Amino acid sequence: MVIAEVIKYEGDNSTFIWKHPCEDFNTTSQLIVHESQEAIFFMNGQALDLFGPGRYTLETQNIPLLKKLANIPTDGKNPFHCEVYFINKTEQMSIKWGTDSKVQYIEPTYRFPLSIGASGEMSLSVSDSRKLLINLVGTERVLERNQLTNFFRAFLMTKVKTYIAQEMRSSAINIFEIDEQLESFSAAIKAKLDDDFLDYGVNLKRFFVTVIVKPDGDPQYEKFKELHFRQYADIAEARLRQQTDVIYAQTEAQKVVIDSQAQATKRAQEGYTYQQERGFDVAQDVARNEAVGQFTNMGVGLGTMAGVGGAVGGVVGGAINGAFAGINNSVPSQQATLFCNQCGAELTPGAAFCDNCGTPQSSSDTCSKCGFKFIKPGKFCPKCGAKREG
Repeated sequence: MVIAEVIKYEGDNSTFIWKHPCEDFNTTSQLIVHESQEAIFFMNGQALDLFGPGRYTLETQNIPLLKKLANIPTDGKNPFHCEVYFINKTEQMSIKWGTDSKVQYIEPTYRFPLSIGASGEMSLSVSDSRKLLINLVGTERVLERNQLTNFFRAFLMTKVKTYIAQEMRSSAINIFEIDEQLESFSAAIKAKLDDDFLDYGVNLKRFFVTVIVKPDGDPQYEKFKELHFRQYADIAEARLRQQTDVIYAQTEAQKVVIDSQAQATKRAQEGYTYQQERGFDVAQDVARNEAVGQFTNMGVGLGTMAGVGGAVGGVVGGAINGAFAGINNSVPSQQATLFCNQCGAELTPGAAFCDNCGTPQSSSDTCSKCGFKFIKPGKFCPKCGAKREG
């Protein structure tokens, strides 16, 4: 019988649990536990103390639970029968997974039945050494990565397919847009799987959906795919047309601004303003008319034409005022209306006698005493009361 003196891990990094081959130890044997490892003592099939990283001398003081089961003296090298399991707690990465059959569900956007597959990678680590030993290892001497993956494969396929269908429906993920949502989709599936792995003392550190296998070639799937991409093509075309219209409008607006700036520069160089330029335009319209009487028909008031302001007003307005002054001078001035001093009838201009009563008329229509100008017939001056002549 070999009595072990040093007990340490001798497996590789891809092993989750490794059982030391010796089962007989001295009470003075040395136990070495490396970083990211734990060691559990078993006796008579019962898990006793758990040791973290460090170096330990196997004495009853260090194994209090063992002392209760066996009366082992602390002096001397007395052997005792126990089992030691080393648990590797490093993160085991790049573990492949994939669905063994298609996931059946109703596509949430277009509401047609769809079958897809999925695959990816995950990483695992031990979260509870006792739970993993009791639930999975039993009497096995080694639990390697492939063994753990095989154990979880059936369990994983059932859970993953269910969670994929649930997440596709609850998040209304469009099958034609799922590739751009793989990160959030993977995180949602991992959150659903976490508790399932923890029940076995395993921590699902990372979970990635890297490939979604779509039913390319299926007539129904191809029909909806064409509909989907045609819809987005129409939207893209409309956006492009809108952007083109905006660019054209901006270009036209820039042309208007440039033309306005050029015209303003021209006016400044030639010494007139916009209002004066409009005055020139009005004057040109006036010059095109052959008779003054047409101004009324054109809706142009004489006051407006004569009041064209600024430098142009001085030229055009003066010419127009002069033209109308000549016209006004050519029209005979109207004589004042006279009335008979006797009967008050309106007199014929220049008449010496009243057409109505025959009374001789005086040429004077003002009071000879106070000079008041009479505006209607009467016998007395309304201002001084003097008797009117005639």
